[in-house]
Amino acid sequence: MAYWFSGQLCEGTDLALAVNDPALIYGATVFTTLRIYGARLDHPLTHWAAHQQRLAHGLTDFGWPSPDWSQVRQGAEALLKDYPVLRITCLPDGRELVTGRSLPPDLETMQTQGVTAWVAQGEMYRRSLPAYKTGNYLGAWLALQAAQRHGAREAILVNARGQWLETSTGNLWGWANGQWHTPGLGTGLLPGIIRTHLIEYLKQQGERVDQSPWPPGVIQRFEVLAYSNSGVQIVPIHTVLGDRSRLEVNPQHPALAALRAAFSEN
Repeated sequence: MAYWFSGQLCEGTDLALAVNDPALIYGATVFTTLRIYGARLDHPLTHWAAHQQRLAHGLTDFGWPSPDWSQVRQGAEALLKDYPVLRITCLPDGRELVTGRSLPPDLETMQTQGVTAWVAQGEMYRRSLPAYKTGNYLGAWLALQAAQRHGAREAILVNARGQWLETSTGNLWGWANGQWHTPGLGTGLLPGIIRTHLIEYLKQQGERVDQSPWPPGVIQRFEVLAYSNSGVQIVPIHTVLGDRSRLEVNPQHPALAALRAAFSEN
């Protein structure tokens, strides 16, 4: 396995960090995950500039130095031929780490048949600094582990008022009354790059996207539920498991075609 760290291409799976490195003991990093299209960082669907801007925004707000962006790009270029998905992590001292991974082996099945999601109730499942993509993802990770114990593939995160926010790995989408809905950023969630891409695409098609909060009672009105992120694009949710409830939704609803069309490379 190859990875890029602090200006060098490395082999293996081990990374040396000091025992008191803030990245290790506090999760003090900002990161972004992107899918490579056409084996090019500059392909429009790769959204390279948006991912770099996400990193720069977090670094600026936290008062951390920026990495050498030319080295970050060099590392990404070195790995993209072997990995369709890259994760770029910036440490608080200006070092960069670029790692790669494969797409889920059953991604096509996920996209066509959908997945089960579990609603993660409780403060322990909430993300720290939700507007930023930081290395402290413990809440979301715990939610995903709990979801898997319940036989689900994904977890749905909620706030103290029970409003649905996002999944443990992506942004939520719902279809009802002839239009798409996605929770608004003001409710406390990550402004996903694919979320922005889908909103802009739908608006270009003349469709309006409602970004109101999702209180618990509104969920039953949705004819479609799905989540999005850079790696999986759009994945329908066919079943939602609550503490004492079960909701089933059509994962092959024709409305999903509008979201999938946003990833056409033609």
